[in-house]
Amino acid sequence: MRETPLAREIRKNTHVFAALGDATRVSILAVLSRGEPVSVSRLTRGRRITRQAVSKHLRVLESAGLVRSVRHGREVRFELQRARIDSAARALDTIAQQWDAALRRLKATLESPGQNAVTRSSGA
Repeated sequence: MRETPLAREIRKNTHVFAALGDATRVSILAVLSRGEPVSVSRLTRGRRITRQAVSKHLRVLESAGLVRSVRHGREVRFELQRARIDSAARALDTIAQQWDAALRRLKATLESPGQNAVTRSSGA
């Protein structure tokens, strides 16, 4: 069977969706979405999470293409990769549009005069 463009887009973003399935990773992305590169030590400041745990989450986010590491002298900082998030958002928007269209068709079918007659005659 031939893969549709939507299926290809979803497959391409599978790692992104998996990475977003963790609350800690989403909170890291929220910090990074402010725009400036952030170090691991700064990401742990004021939180009950170790640097090792943050580093592990950052590796997952980096492998999904959601963040990238940038060296600033001796320090490694992480920044958000907005293009990857935009790609995943487009895939979700396409899915939402398809669901909306399917629900409109279902509603039209259920509200059509012929459908109502069938429903009434079956006793439903």
